[in-house]
Order: sequence, then C-alpha cells, then structure tokens
Amino acid sequence: MRIGVGLPAMVPGTRGADLLGWAVTAEARGFSTLGVLDRIVYPNHEPLTTLAVAAGATRRIRLSTTVLLGATRNPAVLAKQAATLHELSGGRLELGLAAGGRRDDFDVTGTSFTRRGRNLDELITTVRRTWRDGEIGPTPATPPPVLLGGHSEAAVRRAAAIADGWISGSGSAEPYADRLTRLRKAWADAGRTDEPRLVALAYFALGPDGSTLARAYLGGCYRGMGRYAERVIGETLLTREALARTAAEYADAGCQELVLFPCSAELRQLDLLTEALSGTGLLGAGLS
Repeated sequence: MRIGVGLPAMVPGTRGADLLGWAVTAEARGFSTLGVLDRIVYPNHEPLTTLAVAAGATRRIRLSTTVLLGATRNPAVLAKQAATLHELSGGRLELGLAAGGRRDDFDVTGTSFTRRGRNLDELITTVRRTWRDGEIGPTPATPPPVLLGGHSEAAVRRAAAIADGWISGSGSAEPYADRLTRLRKAWADAGRTDEPRLVALAYFALGPDGSTLARAYLGGCYRGMGRYAERVIGETLLTREALARTAAEYADAGCQELVLFPCSAELRQLDLLTEALSGTGLLGAGLS
C-alpha cells in the first residue's frame, strides 16, 4: 500500500506559501500523492488551481482530487481544466469526483442538489467524450483515471458502473473491509473484470495539541452534520500507534493507497507524520 498526503488547502487561513511547502516536502519525503478536498461555500483554496500550482513545484508525485464536487461543475470547463493540468504535469492527475452532500454548495453555483447523482453521471460521460474528441482543450494520450467517492449504495454502484476506482472517505460507521466487500460485489454485478483502484482517506493531527487541532478544524468543516461530524472527529489519527494500526488495517483489507489529510497547515505536522511512518516501508512505495 502507498501513503499519500493531503494538502492543507481546506484549513482556513492557510497561505499559498504553506501549500507549496507541503507539496515540495511531501515529494521529497516519498509520499505517493498530493490530495485535495473540495467545498464551494467555505474559505478553502480551489482544488484544481491548488494542484496546478503544486504541479509546477514538483516533478513526480501524483496529483489527486479526493474528491471534487463534480456535480457543481460545468462539464466542458472541468474537462478542459483537468486535461490541461494532466498535460502540464506530465500525466500526473487523478480525477476523484463525488456527488456532494451540502445543499449550499449547489445553491451558490446554480446547480441542482436533488438531481446531483444524475448530473454527475452525465458529467463523467461528457468529460470523457471531451477528452477523446479533443475539440475542447488538449487530448490526453492517456486520460486521467476517474475515481468516485462516497459510502452510499448509489455511490458504490456508480463507481462500479462508470469509474476506474473508488475513494472511501472518513466518518463511515462501517469498517473499511465491509465497505470494500460492497464495492467488489457491485463491481462484479456490473460485469467488470478489471481491478478497481482503491483509495481511502483519513485525518491526522499529531503532537500534544492534536486533539484540539482536530476538533477545531473538523468541527468547523463538518458543522451542522451531527453524528457524522462526531465520527469524523473521533476517527482522527492522533498518535504514532494509531497511524501504524490504521495503515495496517487498510493494507490488510486491500486498500492500495491511504491519503492522510492534516488538521493544521503547520509544516511540523508533516514532519511528525514522516517520523511516525519511518521504518514502516510505506513511504516511497510505488514512486517512479
């Protein structure tokens, strides 16, 4: 299993210099991927723009939207943005998408919350056709893989029907191994004979103030989401032991890549994460 790291682009108050520092350091330390999360009505940095800047500062680390709120985006514009980023980065983009669950993100973009699942299906069809036809933007020689996120039955079925893989987020009441069993069944039911790419996300906040950092950041990020928010906060990895145990559980279940997202933009968190993972053999795995 590979270990990626999320950029702190969702942490309010994060500066551009902080993001560049994380990107450059993560590549040097042997992390496999730079991940970004997405919201519209929130003081975060825009994901694709963030990855574009990170692409210019790095050379080999994968760039992944884990996940982008696809149903809030214009399909043709997203196809062009993604193809451009993929081309300029030397083919390093992985496009993770999800339907989304916050109505305000849809209201402010003038998109439909109630038909977001169907809109996401149509968006993926349009994006792939646009990449193939080459009439809008570059034509990728090898298109970016498209992964879908979400724990619902609809999200799992959608991943099996139209995606190259699946991203499992934090906050599920269901163990990862059970989620993966559902995904593999849906994959087989869809008649798929290829292997899905399997990615999972988790939050970390290390050091003596880790618990405070996690509650301050995640409590704001998931405000209004009740029990789900408490699960996300409760699952935050706060110690070296928790990191090692969780990584082993995901690897044993069949996860191919675990992307760890920070609750603080302080570069010290990346130092602590690197120290916690040293000696595990996970850093640098799969790098070309």
